Amino acid sequence: MNEGKKIEPNFNRTNPLAEFDAIEDLLKDRAAADRALDHYLNPKPPKPSTDPRIDSLFSVTAKADTDTLLTSTCETLASIKIMAEDLAFEVEGTRRSVALGIHQLVELCQLLVDKALDQLEAPASPAP
Repeated sequence: MNEGKKIEPNFNRTNPLAEFDAIEDLLKDRAAADRALDHYLNPKPPKPSTDPRIDSLFSVTAKADTDTLLTSTCETLASIKIMAEDLAFEVEGTRRSVALGIHQLVELCQLLVDKALDQLEAPASPAP
């Protein structure tokens, strides 16, 4: 046995605050892991651009009024109608039938647009 020797505790051996430092390090590591997981598993949606996206090659200005849009459509349909009619007289068989069918559909669309234009131009009748 240890006679005459007194065992004294060594207070310098351990730091009582070391446990708190370890916990703080674990919390920092956990926060970093949470940020990484959020970045990959819950990405933030991209910020919408202030520039309007153009999903097609052509677009129509928002400033165009209904009368202008319908008039332009009417003129375009008239051009298509003439092209389809010319094509129908240059081809034979089923291709001629297809071209004449396109011509008739365009003519129907043009009638609808003309009617819409007439309704825009007609003065509103007074209510009784």
